[in-house]
Amino acid sequence: MKIESRVIKAMIEHARRELPHEACGYLAAEGGTVVRHYELTNTDRAADHFSMDPGEQFAAIGDMRSRNLRPVAVYHSHPATPARPSTEDIRLAFDPDISYVIVSMAGPDPVTRSFRIRKGRVYPEEIEIIQGAEYDSGNND
Repeated sequence: MKIESRVIKAMIEHARRELPHEACGYLAAEGGTVVRHYELTNTDRAADHFSMDPGEQFAAIGDMRSRNLRPVAVYHSHPATPARPSTEDIRLAFDPDISYVIVSMAGPDPVTRSFRIRKGRVYPEEIEIIQGAEYDSGNND
């Protein structure tokens, strides 16, 4: 998965702001590159799981469509655990066609990893961080 560096930075900042709770959101791509993130509210306000606000989900998807972007990933943070899917993450990964990106805030430096999850099996996915265009990363503007 190719992700623009500013999107990675924005996800990490979102994760920092939400501590001690998990942050969550969507990633959207243009072509084969993630160019935009959408911060959503974790309605559970929990440190070990998240639920996305349904109204914000619909708004984010609508905005993606209006910009000719496509949703390619759900991201969330792990405030105190490694960047790997938890048992709950695996159980709730219903869409085999998207990636699941996790930002771990557990160590001295944030760690971002991506996975595909299909039928309960986890497949690590390489992240290639690239420089991109200088426009807004999509913080629900």
